[in-house]
Amino acid sequence: VRLQASGGGLVQTGDSLRLSCVVSGSSFRFTHMGWYRQAPGKERELVATITGIGSANYIDSVKGRFSISRDNAKNTVDLQMGSLKPEDTAVYYCNAVSASKRLAWGQGTLVTVSS
Repeated sequence: VRLQASGGGLVQTGDSLRLSCVVSGSSFRFTHMGWYRQAPGKERELVATITGIGSANYIDSVKGRFSISRDNAKNTVDLQMGSLKPEDTAVYYCNAVSASKRLAWGQGTLVTVSS
């Protein structure tokens, strides 16, 4: 398995979750990584990104609530999610931002936020 996301679950509105993704490959530290999500019936969207040196960006709907981080020594990228809302319900995936560097998507991890 080259991408392994974990940490999802069923939570209540306002709760927090931390997702983690282990990435195979020696070039991880140079790869601009992102967390994506796909809600039922919707297209996959890029939620947060982080460069190899830790510069992060977020879509407006998660700014101030989500925080992306990475550990280049462990080849992991995490997504700390807080103040969760029902609209955050989705399958979450990690992968490279650049299409040319993306690995196979894997199964992702399901986050369900109940109201």
